[in-house]
Amino acid sequence: MNKEYTWHLFALHLNEIPFNHENLAEIKVAGKKICIARMADKAFACAAQCPHAAAPLVGGYVNVQQQIVCPLHRYKFSLENGRNVSGEGYYLRTYPIEEREDGWYIGL
Repeated sequence: MNKEYTWHLFALHLNEIPFNHENLAEIKVAGKKICIARMADKAFACAAQCPHAAAPLVGGYVNVQQQIVCPLHRYKFSLENGRNVSGEGYYLRTYPIEEREDGWYIGL
């Protein structure tokens, strides 16, 4: 099944996003809260809240395996596909990001 996305420009450059010391930021795109994670020159997007207890993921961190770690119960989710890799069975909504000539886009 191919997903149809509506693409939204969210930044001309990643440097304009207010990332915290863990390289996470919460932004609003098309009325939806999104958590953006930056690792080197890559960016990942996921739901702003943990699917388990709705903790804001911007308060967590990203580990070296490119997993976002929830600040509340330390559940870990792959930023690539949203899979819960610490075994609790939850799924984190992820969104595709593309860098284009005129900026950074997210598919919703």
